[in-house]
Amino acid sequence: MSRRRIGFWYRLAAVICKPPLLVLFKRDWQGMEHIPADGGFITAVNHNSYLDPLSYAHYQYNTGRVPRFLAKAGLFKSGFVGLMMRGTGQIPVYRETTDAANAFRAAVTAIEKGECVAFYPEGTLTRDPDLWPMQGKTGAARVALLTKAPVIPVAQWGANDAMPPYAKEKKLRLLPRKTLRVQAGPPVDLSAFYDREPTAEVLRAATDVIMTAITEQLAVVRGEPAPAEPYDWRKAIARERRAAREAAKATQGAQGAGTARTPAQPAAATEPAVGPQQARSTQQAQEDESK
Repeated sequence: MSRRRIGFWYRLAAVICKPPLLVLFKRDWQGMEHIPADGGFITAVNHNSYLDPLSYAHYQYNTGRVPRFLAKAGLFKSGFVGLMMRGTGQIPVYRETTDAANAFRAAVTAIEKGECVAFYPEGTLTRDPDLWPMQGKTGAARVALLTKAPVIPVAQWGANDAMPPYAKEKKLRLLPRKTLRVQAGPPVDLSAFYDREPTAEVLRAATDVIMTAITEQLAVVRGEPAPAEPYDWRKAIARERRAAREAAKATQGAQGAGTARTPAQPAAATEPAVGPQQARSTQQAQEDESK
């Protein structure tokens, strides 16, 4: 069976990144025996910190099977990061363009050559309030059903303590020294989907199986039960928008009712003259009252 050589660029990246990771963090790595020694395979990894790709890459590098990440195309364009992304053979993803499918073709080709391709099935940092994996996208399942390659679920925890997602300031919190926990589980069984037409329903079902496997590994790592259902970001956004619309309608209705109940004003002839300064003061008072 074939396998990808580590190569110069990956070794250079390891020389640059491993020393600070070894010094600044403790490690708790489990499940390396589940990483295939040969042949192409997929890893499906949860994502809860901007730092966790380094944590996972360090773990995977030490297994001797380096991953090829699917990453945003913008990271490849310029600078040292772009040079390293291209040199280490990462796979650019062109979102919402006609080139978007190229990433999946490249992933299939890499797996057929005996390489490891790493997917973050959520597609972004989890939006789950408790940082559990949310509902995944179907890309990893699509490639898995095309190649029938093993899918290894990988859960990680701890990088989020050093760099919490969506913090106002993206600062490292290094003290006290954090532990980066990474755990791989046994291959996900997707054989029930191999002979079926890859419809949207089939891909969704296969994705749910993958996400469940990742969540189960994370529950072991965290030592606490996982939620019964994955967080659905789209439904959450829809609920927030619906609540905002209803609140706006309620506010407009209240304002309309208040206007209807306002007593008639005295005739203009009996009104005292209002100077410009008084008018501005009245307007400001009305604005303050409406806030």
